[in-house]
Amino acid sequence: MTPAPRPHVVAHVAISLDGATTGFTPAVGRFYALAGTWREDVTLAGADTILAQEQALRAAPRPGPAAGGPLLAVVDGRSRVREWDALRDVGHWSGVLALRTSDSSDRGDGVAQLVAGTGRVDLAAALAALAREHAARTVRVDSGGSLIGALLDAGLLDEVSLLVHPLLAGTRGDRVWHGHAEAARVLEPVAAETLEDGLVWLRYRVPPA
Repeated sequence: MTPAPRPHVVAHVAISLDGATTGFTPAVGRFYALAGTWREDVTLAGADTILAQEQALRAAPRPGPAAGGPLLAVVDGRSRVREWDALRDVGHWSGVLALRTSDSSDRGDGVAQLVAGTGRVDLAAALAALAREHAARTVRVDSGGSLIGALLDAGLLDEVSLLVHPLLAGTRGDRVWHGHAEAARVLEPVAAETLEDGLVWLRYRVPPA
């Protein structure tokens, strides 16, 4: 059976030299300036990433949806995310979409939903639906290692972009960018660029499994 068409999926991650996404302060301005490289149609995030920001979101200015901006799609199979209005109005995205399962609890939060899978979100089906229903050609993953690892294991990641910071997170870096990805993968180098303040930007293509 021919797989359903899906968008180009790139993971763009700020990491330490030892591969951690936590335990250090990233160069946020540079990170998001580079993120503009892909002009994504959809920003894909995991629920844990959004939940970690919810307190800040409550207090953030709300200029309203960004006209012409990407859609934010959040993998929220257990219906844990609450600050949908803040996400919609914070000024980064044109709208928000919850990726849920057929057995997700309906919290009546009024957010648009895309249902894919039972028990856990079927990422392949969700990406195909984003292409079909939302004309998504490029999806940028802005999330932690759990979602990136799941995409790697499912053969759904096409490109990896790493903004490497010149430091070791050590024991504070308790999360690595590829999560618990099981399969060993050889990535194909695309580009390497040294930036200011010792930052290095690495890009790789992920060959089909």
